[in-house]
Amino acid sequence: MAEFLEHAGIPSDVTDRALAIDAILQDWRRRRDKRELGQMALTQLGLEIDLPKLDVLIATWAPSNEFGKDKGETMVSTIAARLGIDPSRASRIVSEMIGQGLLARGVSQKDARRTIVELTPKGRATVNAVRTIKFLVLGDYLNGWTTEEIETFLPLLDRFSSWSDESFSKAETRLASTIAELREGLEKFSE
Repeated sequence: MAEFLEHAGIPSDVTDRALAIDAILQDWRRRRDKRELGQMALTQLGLEIDLPKLDVLIATWAPSNEFGKDKGETMVSTIAARLGIDPSRASRIVSEMIGQGLLARGVSQKDARRTIVELTPKGRATVNAVRTIKFLVLGDYLNGWTTEEIETFLPLLDRFSSWSDESFSKAETRLASTIAELREGLEKFSE
């Protein structure tokens, strides 16, 4: 692979760094998929909800640092879109959470024909407690970092978070012929 990448204009030292970054990201993805922090918070708080329900609570509350500043009214379709899940699944979870007293249906102030979803006081307290644990743990960890480290890390992490958007658009143009070589190499096996 290193030879092919070098042929495509990627220096070997950059390939080595890309492999190191990929290894870290794969480990991070596996840990993220387990949702260790969220699961720990639910357990520590003794909450009888699962992670998908926690996601729905947070998507209903819609913190601006995750979902943007313009929240507007929250409907089941809004929750589904925020979480990237099927609307019927979002509807099922919302109904269960209404039964648990965490969410309530309301009437839109913009259109009385529309039903909105709102956090109940119990739902709001749940979101607040879980997020507080999250930031206690993260804050405790970052407390060992210097100000300089954090100020260096944040813009780099933000920049890196969009690497795939930038790279995929380049792949369609600048890297197209190199990707075509790979495709041709695979076509030999389909004959």
